[in-house]
Amino acid sequence: MHKGEGAMADYDFRTPRLHIAGPLAAGTRLELDRDQSHYLTHVLRLAPGDTILAFDGRSGEFLATIAAAGKKTVQLELIRQTRPQTVPGRIDYLFAPLKHARLDYMVQKAVEMGVARLQPVRTSRTQTTRINLDRMRANAIEAAEQCGVLTIPDIADEVRFDRLIAAWDPERPIVFCDERTETKNPLDALEQARRGPVAVLIGPEGGFSDEERELLLRIPSVIRLSLGPRILRADTAAVAALALVQATLGDWGT
Repeated sequence: MHKGEGAMADYDFRTPRLHIAGPLAAGTRLELDRDQSHYLTHVLRLAPGDTILAFDGRSGEFLATIAAAGKKTVQLELIRQTRPQTVPGRIDYLFAPLKHARLDYMVQKAVEMGVARLQPVRTSRTQTTRINLDRMRANAIEAAEQCGVLTIPDIADEVRFDRLIAAWDPERPIVFCDERTETKNPLDALEQARRGPVAVLIGPEGGFSDEERELLLRIPSVIRLSLGPRILRADTAAVAALALVQATLGDWGT
C-alpha cells in the first residue's frame, strides 16, 4: 500500500465508496450523473441523509452525505476529508493484451497492487485484436472503489513492442519476466536493481519472439526474472511479478 493507505485496520470498509470526477473539497455540493445516481438510489438503496466515501484520484477521500435525491440525479454534499491523497506508485505495468474476462481480472489486480500506469503492448504473438481502453479504465475505477485505493492508474494507449523498446530510457529498470532464464530466487535478482521508478513487462501466452527477446536484452537496465519452474498464465504472472517487485523495489517496505 502507498503511504497514507497503510493504517487499513482503522479504515471504514462498510461505507460505500464512489469515484467522482473532481476536484473535491469539503463544503461543496456535487450533482452526480444519471448512472451514479441510479447506482446509489436503486442498487444500494441509499436515501437523503445516508453517507458515502467519495474520491477523485487527486484530491483525497471525503465523507459525503446525500443532500437530495430526485428521479434522475443525486446531489452530494462533501463534509470533510477522511484521507489525504496518496503518493502515486512507482511501477508501470506493461503487458500484452488478453481477452476480455482475463484482462478485466488483470487490470483489477494491478490496481490493487498499486501500479501507476497500465500500458498495453502489441507483440508479434499477441492474439487479441482490439483492446477497449474505456473498459480498462472502468475496471480500474471499480477495483479502486472496492479495495480503498485512492490513486487511479493512468491507462495508456496501446503501443507496438518495437516502438516501446526504441523509446525506452536505458537507465530505467525494466523487469522482464523471462520463462527462459534460470530458475532461481527472484528476490536476489531484484535486490540488485536501483530503487525508484520501474516497469514490469509480461508477454503474451506464446511468449516473446526471438527478435523481441534480442531487443529486450540490449537494454542495459533489463532485469530478467524467473517466476519459478511452472508455466503461469499471463494474468497469474502479473500478480506474482508485481508482488515480488513491490516487496523489493516498490512501496511495501517504505
